[in-house]
Amino acid sequence: MTKFFQNPTWQVFKRHKRGWVALRLLAVLFAVSLLAPVWSNDKPLWVQYQGSHYFPALNTYHETVFGGDFDTPADYFDPLIRRNITENGNRAVYPPNPYAADTINEFDTLPDPARPSENHWLGTDDRGRDVLARLVYGFRDSLLFALALTLATTVIGVLAGAVQGYFGGKVDLLMQRFLEIWGGLPELYLLIILSSFFNPGLLVLLVLLSLFGWMGLSDYVRAEFLKNRQADYVAAAKSMGVSDGRIMWRHILPNSLTPVLAFLPFRISGAVLALTSLDFLGLGVPASQASLGELLAQGKDNLDAWWIGLSAVGTLTLMLLLLVMIGEGLRQAFDVRARG
Repeated sequence: MTKFFQNPTWQVFKRHKRGWVALRLLAVLFAVSLLAPVWSNDKPLWVQYQGSHYFPALNTYHETVFGGDFDTPADYFDPLIRRNITENGNRAVYPPNPYAADTINEFDTLPDPARPSENHWLGTDDRGRDVLARLVYGFRDSLLFALALTLATTVIGVLAGAVQGYFGGKVDLLMQRFLEIWGGLPELYLLIILSSFFNPGLLVLLVLLSLFGWMGLSDYVRAEFLKNRQADYVAAAKSMGVSDGRIMWRHILPNSLTPVLAFLPFRISGAVLALTSLDFLGLGVPASQASLGELLAQGKDNLDAWWIGLSAVGTLTLMLLLLVMIGEGLRQAFDVRARG
Protein backbone atom coordinates (compact mmCIF):
# COMPACT_ATOMS: atom_id res chain seq x y z
CA MET A 1 0.00 0.00 0.00
CA THR A 2 2.87 2.38 0.80
CA LYS A 3 4.42 1.71 -2.61
CA PHE A 4 1.11 2.60 -4.28
CA PHE A 5 0.94 6.03 -2.64
CA GLN A 6 4.58 6.64 -3.59
CA ASN A 7 3.89 5.78 -7.22
CA PRO A 8 4.74 8.68 -9.60
CA THR A 9 1.34 8.36 -11.29
CA TRP A 10 -0.45 8.75 -7.95
CA GLN A 11 1.70 11.75 -7.05
CA VAL A 12 0.85 13.45 -10.35
CA PHE A 13 -2.83 12.79 -9.75
CA LYS A 14 -2.63 14.39 -6.30
CA ARG A 15 -1.11 17.51 -7.85
CA HIS A 16 -4.21 17.85 -10.02
CA LYS A 17 -6.21 19.80 -7.43
CA ARG A 18 -9.62 19.49 -9.03
CA GLY A 19 -9.30 15.74 -9.52
CA TRP A 20 -7.91 15.14 -6.04
CA VAL A 21 -10.61 17.22 -4.33
CA ALA A 22 -13.31 15.60 -6.49
CA LEU A 23 -12.12 12.10 -5.55
CA ARG A 24 -12.20 12.86 -1.84
CA LEU A 25 -15.60 14.57 -2.04
CA LEU A 26 -17.11 11.72 -4.05
CA ALA A 27 -15.70 9.19 -1.57
CA VAL A 28 -17.29 11.10 1.32
CA LEU A 29 -20.66 11.36 -0.42
CA PHE A 30 -20.55 7.66 -1.31
CA ALA A 31 -19.73 6.72 2.29
CA VAL A 32 -22.60 8.89 3.54
CA SER A 33 -24.99 7.23 1.09
CA LEU A 34 -23.84 3.76 2.18
CA LEU A 35 -24.70 4.74 5.75
CA ALA A 36 -28.16 5.94 4.69
CA PRO A 37 -30.00 3.21 6.67
CA VAL A 38 -28.42 4.67 9.81
CA TRP A 39 -29.32 8.34 9.35
CA SER A 40 -32.30 8.15 6.96
CA ASN A 41 -34.75 5.50 8.10
CA ASP A 42 -38.36 5.36 9.24
CA LYS A 43 -37.56 3.20 12.26
CA PRO A 44 -35.89 4.23 15.53
CA LEU A 45 -32.31 3.15 15.96
CA TRP A 46 -32.87 2.22 19.60
CA VAL A 47 -35.88 2.00 21.91
CA GLN A 48 -35.93 1.52 25.67
CA TYR A 49 -39.47 0.42 26.54
CA GLN A 50 -40.50 -0.81 29.98
CA GLY A 51 -36.96 -1.74 30.88
CA SER A 52 -36.23 -3.69 27.69
CA HIS A 53 -34.06 -2.60 24.77
CA TYR A 54 -35.14 -2.87 21.14
CA PHE A 55 -33.45 -2.12 17.83
CA PRO A 56 -36.23 -1.54 15.28
CA ALA A 57 -33.77 -0.55 12.55
CA LEU A 58 -32.41 -4.10 12.63
CA ASN A 59 -35.50 -6.10 13.63
CA THR A 60 -39.23 -5.98 12.95
CA TYR A 61 -41.46 -5.64 16.03
CA HIS A 62 -45.25 -5.81 16.18
CA GLU A 63 -47.06 -2.82 17.62
CA THR A 64 -48.37 -4.93 20.51
CA VAL A 65 -44.79 -4.90 21.84
CA PHE A 66 -45.10 -1.14 22.33
CA GLY A 67 -48.64 -1.06 23.68
CA GLY A 68 -50.53 -1.14 20.38
CA ASP A 69 -53.70 -3.04 19.61
CA PHE A 70 -52.85 -5.03 16.47
CA ASP A 71 -50.44 -7.88 15.85
CA THR A 72 -48.92 -6.11 12.81
CA PRO A 73 -45.51 -4.45 12.23
CA ALA A 74 -45.32 -1.25 14.24
CA ASP A 75 -45.83 2.03 12.42
CA TYR A 76 -43.52 4.43 14.24
CA PHE A 77 -45.41 7.43 12.81
CA ASP A 78 -48.54 6.31 14.67
CA PRO A 79 -49.09 8.91 17.43
CA LEU A 80 -49.99 6.17 19.91
CA ILE A 81 -46.81 4.15 19.30
CA ARG A 82 -44.65 7.29 19.27
CA ARG A 83 -46.15 8.49 22.54
CA ASN A 84 -45.72 5.08 24.19
CA ILE A 85 -42.01 4.81 23.36
CA THR A 86 -41.11 8.38 24.32
CA GLU A 87 -43.12 8.99 27.51
CA ASN A 88 -43.41 7.49 31.02
CA GLY A 89 -39.68 6.89 31.29
CA ASN A 90 -39.37 5.23 27.90
CA ARG A 91 -36.86 6.55 25.35
CA ALA A 92 -36.23 6.28 21.64
CA VAL A 93 -33.46 7.49 19.32
CA TYR A 94 -34.65 8.40 15.83
CA PRO A 95 -32.42 8.94 12.76
CA PRO A 96 -31.80 12.60 11.80
CA ASN A 97 -34.02 12.09 8.74
CA PRO A 98 -36.83 9.77 9.90
CA TYR A 99 -37.77 8.53 6.42
CA ALA A 100 -36.66 5.69 4.21
CA ALA A 101 -36.84 5.77 0.41
CA ASP A 102 -40.30 4.15 0.29
CA THR A 103 -41.76 5.66 3.47
CA ILE A 104 -45.25 7.14 3.22
CA ASN A 105 -46.41 8.88 6.38
CA GLU A 106 -50.14 8.16 6.55
CA PHE A 107 -50.47 10.63 9.42
CA ASP A 108 -49.05 13.58 7.49
CA THR A 109 -51.74 16.20 6.87
CA LEU A 110 -49.97 18.15 4.11
CA PRO A 111 -51.05 17.57 0.48
CA ASP A 112 -48.53 15.87 -1.79
CA PRO A 113 -46.19 16.87 -3.23
CA ALA A 114 -45.36 19.00 -0.19
CA ARG A 115 -42.88 21.87 -0.17
CA PRO A 116 -39.60 21.66 1.79
CA SER A 117 -40.19 22.06 5.52
CA GLU A 118 -38.63 21.13 8.83
CA ASN A 119 -40.28 17.70 8.55
CA HIS A 120 -39.19 17.10 4.95
CA TRP A 121 -35.98 19.01 4.24
CA LEU A 122 -36.34 18.70 0.46
CA GLY A 123 -40.11 18.22 0.37
CA THR A 124 -42.05 15.16 -0.77
CA ASP A 125 -42.86 13.68 -4.17
CA ASP A 126 -46.32 13.17 -5.61
CA ARG A 127 -46.77 10.00 -3.55
CA GLY A 128 -45.76 11.53 -0.25
CA ARG A 129 -42.27 10.01 -0.10
CA ASP A 130 -39.38 12.07 1.28
CA VAL A 131 -37.29 13.52 -1.56
CA LEU A 132 -34.06 13.66 0.46
CA ALA A 133 -34.33 9.96 1.35
CA ARG A 134 -34.99 9.00 -2.27
CA LEU A 135 -32.06 11.13 -3.43
CA VAL A 136 -29.65 9.53 -0.98
CA TYR A 137 -30.76 5.96 -1.70
CA GLY A 138 -30.90 6.70 -5.43
CA PHE A 139 -27.38 8.15 -5.35
CA ARG A 140 -26.13 5.03 -3.57
CA ASP A 141 -27.84 2.59 -5.93
CA SER A 142 -26.77 4.54 -9.04
CA LEU A 143 -23.11 4.59 -8.01
CA LEU A 144 -23.10 0.94 -6.94
CA PHE A 145 -24.74 -0.04 -10.22
CA ALA A 146 -22.28 2.09 -12.21
CA LEU A 147 -19.28 0.55 -10.44
CA ALA A 148 -20.59 -2.98 -11.03
CA LEU A 149 -21.38 -2.28 -14.69
CA THR A 150 -17.99 -0.65 -15.23
CA LEU A 151 -16.22 -3.62 -13.66
CA ALA A 152 -18.16 -6.14 -15.77
CA THR A 153 -17.72 -4.30 -19.08
CA THR A 154 -14.06 -3.57 -18.35
CA VAL A 155 -13.28 -7.24 -17.71
CA ILE A 156 -15.11 -8.34 -20.86
CA GLY A 157 -13.61 -5.55 -22.96
CA VAL A 158 -10.06 -6.23 -21.78
CA LEU A 159 -10.40 -9.96 -22.43
CA ALA A 160 -11.83 -9.46 -25.91
CA GLY A 161 -9.33 -6.77 -26.89
CA ALA A 162 -6.40 -8.74 -25.52
CA VAL A 163 -7.29 -11.86 -27.51
CA GLN A 164 -7.79 -9.82 -30.68
CA GLY A 165 -4.63 -7.82 -30.38
CA TYR A 166 -2.31 -10.60 -29.29
CA PHE A 167 -3.29 -13.33 -31.74
CA GLY A 168 -4.27 -11.08 -34.68
CA GLY A 169 -4.82 -12.74 -38.05
CA LYS A 170 -8.01 -14.75 -38.44
CA VAL A 171 -8.90 -14.43 -34.77
CA ASP A 172 -8.79 -10.64 -35.03
CA LEU A 173 -10.67 -10.66 -38.34
CA LEU A 174 -13.50 -12.89 -37.10
CA MET A 175 -13.92 -10.95 -33.88
CA GLN A 176 -13.96 -7.64 -35.74
CA ARG A 177 -16.78 -8.91 -37.97
CA PHE A 178 -18.65 -10.09 -34.87
CA LEU A 179 -18.21 -6.68 -33.26
CA GLU A 180 -19.55 -4.96 -36.36
CA ILE A 181 -22.69 -7.11 -36.31
CA TRP A 182 -23.16 -6.94 -32.54
CA GLY A 183 -22.57 -3.19 -32.46
CA GLY A 184 -25.14 -2.66 -35.21
CA LEU A 185 -27.96 -4.16 -33.16
CA PRO A 186 -30.49 -1.60 -31.86
CA GLU A 187 -29.58 -1.67 -28.18
CA LEU A 188 -32.56 0.33 -26.93
CA TYR A 189 -35.08 -1.83 -28.81
CA LEU A 190 -33.46 -4.97 -27.48
CA LEU A 191 -33.65 -3.58 -23.94
CA ILE A 192 -37.32 -2.81 -24.41
CA ILE A 193 -38.01 -6.32 -25.74
CA LEU A 194 -35.94 -8.13 -23.12
CA SER A 195 -37.36 -6.03 -20.28
CA SER A 196 -40.81 -7.35 -21.20
CA PHE A 197 -39.62 -10.90 -20.47
CA PHE A 198 -37.93 -10.16 -17.15
CA ASN A 199 -38.97 -8.34 -14.02
CA PRO A 200 -37.14 -5.01 -14.00
CA GLY A 201 -34.35 -4.66 -11.48
CA LEU A 202 -30.74 -3.61 -11.09
CA LEU A 203 -29.41 -7.14 -11.68
CA VAL A 204 -31.37 -7.58 -14.91
CA LEU A 205 -30.27 -4.16 -16.17
CA LEU A 206 -26.68 -4.95 -15.22
CA VAL A 207 -26.69 -8.11 -17.34
CA LEU A 208 -28.42 -6.47 -20.31
CA LEU A 209 -26.19 -3.39 -20.39
CA SER A 210 -23.06 -5.52 -19.92
CA LEU A 211 -23.85 -7.28 -23.21
CA PHE A 212 -23.17 -4.07 -25.13
CA GLY A 213 -21.08 -1.82 -22.89
CA TRP A 214 -17.74 -3.57 -23.41
CA MET A 215 -17.24 -2.96 -27.14
CA GLY A 216 -15.82 0.56 -27.01
CA LEU A 217 -13.11 -0.40 -24.53
CA SER A 218 -12.05 -3.52 -26.43
CA ASP A 219 -10.88 -1.37 -29.36
CA TYR A 220 -8.39 0.52 -27.18
CA VAL A 221 -7.07 -2.67 -25.57
CA ARG A 222 -6.77 -4.32 -29.00
CA ALA A 223 -4.69 -1.40 -30.28
CA GLU A 224 -2.40 -1.54 -27.24
CA PHE A 225 -1.86 -5.29 -27.62
CA LEU A 226 -1.20 -4.96 -31.35
CA LYS A 227 1.50 -2.42 -30.55
CA ASN A 228 3.06 -4.11 -27.54
CA ARG A 229 3.15 -7.65 -28.93
CA GLN A 230 5.98 -6.51 -31.23
CA ALA A 231 8.12 -5.33 -28.30
CA ASP A 232 11.49 -6.91 -27.57
CA TYR A 233 10.45 -8.19 -24.14
CA VAL A 234 7.63 -10.20 -25.76
CA ALA A 235 10.03 -11.75 -28.28
CA ALA A 236 12.43 -12.58 -25.45
CA ALA A 237 9.66 -14.21 -23.42
CA LYS A 238 8.58 -16.31 -26.42
CA SER A 239 12.16 -17.45 -27.01
CA MET A 240 12.29 -18.61 -23.39
CA GLY A 241 9.18 -20.75 -23.90
CA VAL A 242 6.79 -18.62 -21.86
CA SER A 243 3.16 -19.50 -22.63
CA ASP A 244 0.89 -17.12 -24.52
CA GLY A 245 -1.41 -16.67 -21.54
CA ARG A 246 1.46 -15.71 -19.25
CA ILE A 247 2.86 -13.27 -21.81
CA MET A 248 -0.55 -11.64 -22.26
CA TRP A 249 -1.44 -11.21 -18.59
CA ARG A 250 1.96 -10.81 -16.95
CA HIS A 251 3.87 -8.82 -19.56
CA ILE A 252 1.65 -7.07 -22.12
CA LEU A 253 -1.45 -6.30 -20.06
CA PRO A 254 0.30 -4.16 -17.38
CA ASN A 255 1.75 -2.04 -20.20
CA SER A 256 -1.63 -1.71 -21.92
CA LEU A 257 -3.81 -0.53 -19.04
CA THR A 258 -3.25 3.22 -19.44
CA PRO A 259 -6.34 3.86 -21.60
CA VAL A 260 -8.39 1.46 -19.47
CA LEU A 261 -7.64 3.28 -16.22
CA ALA A 262 -7.85 6.76 -17.74
CA PHE A 263 -11.34 6.11 -19.09
CA LEU A 264 -12.75 4.48 -15.93
CA PRO A 265 -14.42 7.62 -14.46
CA PHE A 266 -15.99 8.43 -17.81
CA ARG A 267 -17.31 4.88 -18.11
CA ILE A 268 -18.77 5.17 -14.61
CA SER A 269 -20.50 8.43 -15.52
CA GLY A 270 -21.81 6.77 -18.70
CA ALA A 271 -23.24 3.91 -16.64
CA VAL A 272 -24.95 6.39 -14.29
CA LEU A 273 -26.51 8.18 -17.26
CA ALA A 274 -27.62 4.88 -18.80
CA LEU A 275 -29.43 3.81 -15.63
CA THR A 276 -30.94 7.27 -15.14
CA SER A 277 -32.17 7.37 -18.73
CA LEU A 278 -33.80 3.94 -18.52
CA ASP A 279 -35.47 4.83 -15.22
CA PHE A 280 -36.68 8.12 -16.71
CA LEU A 281 -38.26 6.22 -19.62
CA GLY A 282 -39.84 3.67 -17.27
CA LEU A 283 -37.63 0.82 -18.49
CA GLY A 284 -35.43 0.58 -15.42
CA VAL A 285 -36.06 -0.36 -11.80
CA PRO A 286 -39.59 -0.49 -10.34
CA ALA A 287 -41.12 2.86 -9.39
CA SER A 288 -41.09 1.83 -5.72
CA GLN A 289 -37.27 1.70 -5.72
CA ALA A 290 -35.32 4.90 -5.24
CA SER A 291 -34.00 6.20 -8.54
CA LEU A 292 -32.65 9.50 -9.85
CA GLY A 293 -34.32 8.86 -13.20
CA GLU A 294 -37.71 8.30 -11.56
CA LEU A 295 -37.31 11.59 -9.66
CA LEU A 296 -36.49 13.35 -12.92
CA ALA A 297 -39.66 11.91 -14.45
CA GLN A 298 -41.65 13.16 -11.46
CA GLY A 299 -40.09 16.59 -11.84
CA LYS A 300 -41.19 16.64 -15.48
CA ASP A 301 -44.73 15.62 -14.57
CA ASN A 302 -44.97 18.05 -11.64
CA LEU A 303 -43.45 21.30 -12.86
CA ASP A 304 -45.10 23.26 -10.06
CA ALA A 305 -43.24 21.08 -7.52
CA TRP A 306 -39.90 22.64 -8.45
CA TRP A 307 -38.05 21.01 -5.54
CA ILE A 308 -38.36 17.52 -7.05
CA GLY A 309 -36.74 18.24 -10.42
CA LEU A 310 -34.22 20.68 -8.98
CA SER A 311 -33.02 18.18 -6.36
CA ALA A 312 -32.67 15.37 -8.90
CA VAL A 313 -30.88 17.53 -11.48
CA GLY A 314 -28.57 18.99 -8.83
CA THR A 315 -27.60 15.56 -7.47
CA LEU A 316 -27.01 14.11 -10.93
CA THR A 317 -25.00 17.15 -12.05
CA LEU A 318 -22.80 17.03 -8.96
CA MET A 319 -22.11 13.32 -9.37
CA LEU A 320 -21.21 13.60 -13.06
CA LEU A 321 -19.11 16.74 -12.48
CA LEU A 322 -17.05 14.99 -9.82
CA LEU A 323 -16.52 11.95 -12.06
CA VAL A 324 -15.42 14.15 -14.99
CA MET A 325 -12.91 16.01 -12.80
CA ILE A 326 -11.53 12.70 -11.51
CA GLY A 327 -11.20 11.55 -15.13
CA GLU A 328 -9.27 14.71 -16.02
CA GLY A 329 -6.91 14.07 -13.12
CA LEU A 330 -6.32 10.47 -14.19
CA ARG A 331 -5.71 11.48 -17.78
CA GLN A 332 -3.06 13.95 -16.65
CA ALA A 333 -1.56 11.39 -14.26
CA PHE A 334 -0.99 8.91 -17.07
CA ASP A 335 0.53 11.57 -19.32
CA VAL A 336 4.28 10.95 -19.08
CA ARG A 337 4.97 14.60 -19.88
CA ALA A 338 3.34 15.61 -16.59
CA ARG A 339 5.96 13.71 -14.57
CA GLY A 340 8.85 15.82 -15.61
